[in-house]
Amino acid sequence: QVQLVESGGGSVQAGGSLRLSCAISGNTYGTACMGWFRQAPGKERQGVAHLDIDERPTYADSVQGRFTISRDNAKNTLSLDMNNLEPEDTAVYYCATDYRPSSCAVAAGGLPTYIYVGQGTQVTVSS
Repeated sequence: QVQLVESGGGSVQAGGSLRLSCAISGNTYGTACMGWFRQAPGKERQGVAHLDIDERPTYADSVQGRFTISRDNAKNTLSLDMNNLEPEDTAVYYCATDYRPSSCAVAAGGLPTYIYVGQGTQVTVSS
């Protein structure tokens, strides 16, 4: 089992920045790939940023150039730096991970099929 706890969400104005953090605990051998996805009210889950087992990042087109995903293995944390935020970024953001190569491949393509998911943190961007 892997436990994930997100922090760092909040409310900002458009153009502002936030840094989300995810503390990882438990069996970290179950964290081959990691990522962030979001879900806005009435919408489907959307993959935002993903790190594969080689820590190569992929991003949704809508956040490319504005968001940066990173992992600190020494501290067992995953972060998401979000800059130039837009009202359309408003959603609950989830940290997630998986150890299954097939699920990691799907998640890298933007569909968040991770087996372990945190409880989420709210990000609200006002215009």
